[in-house]
Amino acid sequence: MRHIGKWAFILGLVIAVLGGIGLDQTWFTWTLAVLGLVVGFLNVTSGETQGFLLAAIALMLSANAVQEIPYVGDRVTVILGNVVAFMAAAVVVVALRAFFDTAKD
Repeated sequence: MRHIGKWAFILGLVIAVLGGIGLDQTWFTWTLAVLGLVVGFLNVTSGETQGFLLAAIALMLSANAVQEIPYVGDRVTVILGNVVAFMAAAVVVVALRAFFDTAKD
């Protein structure tokens, strides 16, 4: 089962990059969201929760700031926007799991 999560993560990143280089389709976002859910359920263990959530917050907050880089900023911003769409679904799953784990203690 762990291999499915690993491949979902890799596939999500590949689709995010392809979407960022101009192959944008509406199904990309839905595919990224579904793959993000798979990653959130299968890849992130309870020991990795805090680091994962911190990295995701940093990524989501800094994704638009990259736009200021001349020549490549716009394209990288689109790619990071796709990565954020991918990770957002995983973040929701992991954050809810952490919330419920905290609440039951």
